[in-house]
Amino acid sequence: MVTVSGYRVDKILELAHQRLSTILIGAATCMIISLIVCPVWAGEDLHKLLSTNLENLATFLEGFGSEYFSFSEIDESGKTSKEDKGFLGAYKAVLNSKATEESLANFAWWEPGHGSFRLRHPWKQYLKIGVLARECACHLQALTGYFNSKPQVPTEFHKRIEASCTRMCIESSKVLKELASSIKTMTQPSFSAAETHLHRSKAAVDDFKSILATTETLLLSNKLDLSEIFPAITVASVLIDVINCVDKISEAVEDLSVQAHFKNAKNKESSSSSPEKPPQQQHQLLHRGIVKPVIDVDDVEGGDSVVIEICGGGSTTAAAAAEVKPPAVKKGEAQIVRV
Repeated sequence: MVTVSGYRVDKILELAHQRLSTILIGAATCMIISLIVCPVWAGEDLHKLLSTNLENLATFLEGFGSEYFSFSEIDESGKTSKEDKGFLGAYKAVLNSKATEESLANFAWWEPGHGSFRLRHPWKQYLKIGVLARECACHLQALTGYFNSKPQVPTEFHKRIEASCTRMCIESSKVLKELASSIKTMTQPSFSAAETHLHRSKAAVDDFKSILATTETLLLSNKLDLSEIFPAITVASVLIDVINCVDKISEAVEDLSVQAHFKNAKNKESSSSSPEKPPQQQHQLLHRGIVKPVIDVDDVEGGDSVVIEICGGGSTTAAAAAEVKPPAVKKGEAQIVRV
């Protein structure tokens, strides 16, 4: 503008007005597109990222529990196929998500309230859950090394702890999936189901400790080699640390559901099931049957009567009873019509 003003001194104000109006129009267009036409919310991206990270942790635990102690799916070369190892890289995205989570949280604090995300949405609680998720991912990274060096032939100790360790992995993965689904749908998690899976995983830890107590006597009698069972014991101890992290994540998600006012899943189910009541009542009314009179009282002379006896029930009975036409009744006789 200084350069142009040297040549066009009389049009400097007009030029500055045009440039300023162009900047304002561009900024307003950008804001309208970003907020209304095609909104891109950092808070929503952070919300989805957190649920995806928990799902990745659950995927790793589920795959590790079904593959590490499984020795029947080893091929002729003594190695598992590449498809079986696809879950091993699931935790890496969680480890590398710190910078992304912090930047999205910083942008989310400046965003206006939109959708289910209000002005004072607890974005700091998302960062807390992210820290716990990365702590759990660090333990999973340690398990990866033991997975690559697992023995090709199972020892007796591996067979004894196979059930308890597999239960630790499977139940922990179910807890993480439940929490991830709760965050994704913004509904209060089913803590009864989460607590049930946590209780089962902790019961599996108790089973492992009891097996370890009986193994101690075998070690003292030199019936077992410590070098053979040490990797398996280390894997089990890491799994115990994972369960502790999952417990902390469950508590953090519970705090998030309270602070962010997540919807109650039970109320949603009850409201969705309430419209089904009127059809049931109507179905019950159909079974009662409605019989219309087939003859007026005034037409009956001298004790003439018609008795309609309904046998059975149901909508077909009611319809049939309504269409019954009594035969001609003579004077002084009673006619019985069975339906």
